Amino acid sequence: MQNPRWVRRPEGSNWGEFGPDDNLGRLNLITPEKVRAGVAEVVEGRSFCLSLPLDLPGGTALNPNRFPPVLRPNLRAGQVNFNFGMDRLQPGRTDVLCDDLAVLHLQYSTQWDSLAHAGAMFDADGDGVPEPVFYNGFRADEHVLGPSGVDDAGTASLHDRSTSTAGPLGIDHMARTAVQGRAVLIDLRAHLGDERTLVGYQQLAEIIAADGIVVEQGDIVCLHTGFAEQVVAMGGDPDPEVLHGSGAVLNGRDPDLLRWITDSGLAALVADNYAVEAFPAPEAPVPSAVLPLHEHCLFKLGVHLGELWRLTPLAEHLRARGRSRFLLTAPPLNLPGAAGSPVTPVATV
Repeated sequence: MQNPRWVRRPEGSNWGEFGPDDNLGRLNLITPEKVRAGVAEVVEGRSFCLSLPLDLPGGTALNPNRFPPVLRPNLRAGQVNFNFGMDRLQPGRTDVLCDDLAVLHLQYSTQWDSLAHAGAMFDADGDGVPEPVFYNGFRADEHVLGPSGVDDAGTASLHDRSTSTAGPLGIDHMARTAVQGRAVLIDLRAHLGDERTLVGYQQLAEIIAADGIVVEQGDIVCLHTGFAEQVVAMGGDPDPEVLHGSGAVLNGRDPDLLRWITDSGLAALVADNYAVEAFPAPEAPVPSAVLPLHEHCLFKLGVHLGELWRLTPLAEHLRARGRSRFLLTAPPLNLPGAAGSPVTPVATV
């Protein structure tokens, strides 16, 4: 299964199976039939917004590299374009206009990770020398491009041009699929409570069996842990010690769990917690990934990850009715070149 970008692929990966230039990964499994299956789950006609306000968690205590949104007015004719009376430009006009801009850290709050979010050092050339590559062999500094210096990164020197692009693995490709289909919610919180619990395959399988859940190829799997609800309760002033000690997280070092992700055929994996998996992951010999589940999903399988979704109201509603499936509509921003995106998912039951 040789490819112009690689002569060998990672063990356990599906590189090339959706085509030599595929940049959607397992979203290819959300077929028209899967969309119809999602629509068939709509029996009440009730919708749930699964997004946190994009200014939560608040501050930088959870991640010092990601900052809350900044809103500012733009300019009109050199003046502040907020509460702007058009009579300043055209006497007698009655319009009063507001127009603004945002500086967004795209993975600060409820988000999708693109397939460019996590790559790996891997010898795709087969020459014995690992190189930085991403899903399906797309290359750093050839397809996924960033600036060479800090003057073109961060916000201290913010200016009016882009300095990086995720190229063929950008979030815009995901956006154009519309990301709509059948989703399945696994309610970890109902079984494990709010304590920090490292969940491997065995425990996950027991919960799935107890609740009579069936995950089929092309389903989007959502994991409810209650983490996001604690973020909401903290009102923009998160206590990182409390949050990092709360809720279920997947054990990305568990090979049986990773095998389940592969074998289940799930199209995307979502959680209401900080990273889906434990961060940091349990210790392992080097070389190994800091985020092994990210590596398995984004790098090897092309499984997009959703983080910090607000799932508690939906989970409680579904549990009260003995349900686990729903129609999910969750396209990211159609922002070419972005490595991640805010998302305002909608669940319809």
